[in-house]
Amino acid sequence: MNAADRTVLAVVAHPDDIEFIMAGTMLLLRQAGYRLHYLNVANGSGGSQVHGPAELARIRRRESIAAAKLLGADYHESHVNDLEIVYRVPLLRRITAVVREVKPSIILTHSPQDYMEDHMETSRLAVSAAFARGIRNFASQPRRAAWMGDTTIYHGMPHQHCDQLGRRIVPELLVDTTSVHATKLAALRCHQSQQEWLQASQGMNSYLATMEELSRRCGRVSRRFRHAEGWRRHSHMGYCGPDTDPLREALGPLCRLNPAYRR
Repeated sequence: MNAADRTVLAVVAHPDDIEFIMAGTMLLLRQAGYRLHYLNVANGSGGSQVHGPAELARIRRRESIAAAKLLGADYHESHVNDLEIVYRVPLLRRITAVVREVKPSIILTHSPQDYMEDHMETSRLAVSAAFARGIRNFASQPRRAAWMGDTTIYHGMPHQHCDQLGRRIVPELLVDTTSVHATKLAALRCHQSQQEWLQASQGMNSYLATMEELSRRCGRVSRRFRHAEGWRRHSHMGYCGPDTDPLREALGPLCRLNPAYRR
């Protein structure tokens, strides 16, 4: 793969989702020569019992920019408020514009199954935007030229590694994030506004400790790594070749296929 093709686009629902789910893998890809792009579809306007939505969106934007800088990623502006991530054409056009502009060889996004709709809708929108990247008759907003390059989509693990009905989700691939875990933790720490909210709304006594536990849980699944992030590769059809797997190609010995995973 040419250096110009080594580009990662992370598409998630809210500020701090990147840091919870995929920041370790992104840091390792950056070390492997990839350029990183950071997109929260929603602006985080709902996550507070203290601040109003406009004020909170400004706070969380500052926090996200700081986290993206720490990760070495290019920051992209959010598009909607929390709970307004709905699969509709205007939003799809905007995300398609980002995909066409960035031309990512790797897209990292949410699991198609998760505990909340914003995550699942973001996953759908990211997948559809990637599919639309080369369709000249589909206009993005703002307008960007169609792009036919290969892009491989990887879905991260859902929160608590379960779907919306509490059924366990098994990762296909485990990535050893131990060496970059401290930086991942520092990036999550940028989102200070969320400590009180996550404790009140979702029972996370410490959002940092929650991320640590989920990271260790993936590590235990690998039976090899102390900290890990789990991934499932989306179908190649319409996106890339059947054997295209740039994540494994880039990270090599830091990856382990999960023998318990079945397609």
